[in-house]
Amino acid sequence: MPERDISVYANADVVVAGGGPAGVGAALAAARNGASVLLIEQRGYLGGMATVSQVPAFCPYTDHIKPVIRGIGLEILSDMKRRMEAAFQEEWREELDWVPIDAEALKRLLDEKMAEAGVKLLYHTFVGHVLQQDGVLEAAIIHNKTGTQAVKAKLFIDATSDADLTYLAGGELVKGGDDGELQPGTMCFVLHNLDRNKFLSVADIHGRDLKHAIHKAKSEGRLRVARDWAGISWLNDHTAGFNFGHVFGIDGSNADDLTRGAIEGRALVEHITEWLRESIPGFENAFLSLTGEQIGIRETRRIVGDYILTADDFLKCRSFPDDIARNAYFIDIHMAKPESGMTMVHLPPGESHGIPYRSLLPAGIKNVIVAGRAISTDRATQGSTRVMPNCFAMGEAAGTAAAILAEQGSRDTRSIDIEALQRKLVRQGAWLGEAIQERWKEDD
Repeated sequence: MPERDISVYANADVVVAGGGPAGVGAALAAARNGASVLLIEQRGYLGGMATVSQVPAFCPYTDHIKPVIRGIGLEILSDMKRRMEAAFQEEWREELDWVPIDAEALKRLLDEKMAEAGVKLLYHTFVGHVLQQDGVLEAAIIHNKTGTQAVKAKLFIDATSDADLTYLAGGELVKGGDDGELQPGTMCFVLHNLDRNKFLSVADIHGRDLKHAIHKAKSEGRLRVARDWAGISWLNDHTAGFNFGHVFGIDGSNADDLTRGAIEGRALVEHITEWLRESIPGFENAFLSLTGEQIGIRETRRIVGDYILTADDFLKCRSFPDDIARNAYFIDIHMAKPESGMTMVHLPPGESHGIPYRSLLPAGIKNVIVAGRAISTDRATQGSTRVMPNCFAMGEAAGTAAAILAEQGSRDTRSIDIEALQRKLVRQGAWLGEAIQERWKEDD
């Protein structure tokens, strides 16, 4: 391509790429701490998998005893619940785990929170290149209907889920398992015109997650799904979101695979919906109102960071001197092939492990912080840290760190005072474990 002159669209303290939970947490935290922030999102709204892919429920915020995801993540969950129907609010008032997501309410809520915090949003925009020198990103090159422009920043936060900024900057990455295997994708969907009470009256026969009915239908050759399970999240007595079925061999960082996932995913949803109408009481008149804009993706690239969080760290519930979040979600690795099994490993109630700041720092790159499912872990641990509540927490930490550094005039993510970062996170409402909480409580 020939050289060309391009204009600078913006010059901010912090540029956040990606508007999923990690990007939302990062942008809000950075702006609330005084940084000028530009958040770039390729869709026309925020929320990531919760809105783009219609994932029907938030994974647990608690360790079965107390919330471990607090701060911005818990704020957003609580505020979303307050926008739901009165009956929903009553049912879910005290619950923090597996809360159904109202995607439209969440979109509006996140728009408003960004406006209140002073975050500049740029929707319908994709980061296609980066300009760097000696490990420092100077600019990201963006593409949209306006054309091609540059955005400059002191610090960049890679919240793209697929480590796109790190990839474009030539950072070291790994993907999937030893043989390149990846967790499958799921095309989530929403059904209306259901009868929840009728369904629940025979749920013991079919299973609340339809496992008995699915097993029977598969054995009879009437249902083409790999797993005997359906995630059903009821928004009201007539509407539910579904996390049901898998599309295999999908690499979410590959456009051809995303295209195939969209086509095969919608076909599978049609097949599943027809089976539900024919087989499940309460679903006879089900109306398919929505499928995800993109197939839901569980796993793609992971950065190689200053520290690789491991399954041993998970199992031994390790804490680290530079913890910036905690995780209690179980290792949840979906089968890479239809004949493979699921891998699930749970921690005891009340237990969690730390997520160190070092795992957010891509090796060899000085002014990028990665937040979300692409942080530096082994594959097993990525099956645990990848979920949306954790992404809110990691994003809040990344954004807070970036704001601190920007205020100091530093572009070196490794120069931060970890104790100052932890103190600020705790005072913002984040939870970093008893020891760190107690330390800053005494400091007050």
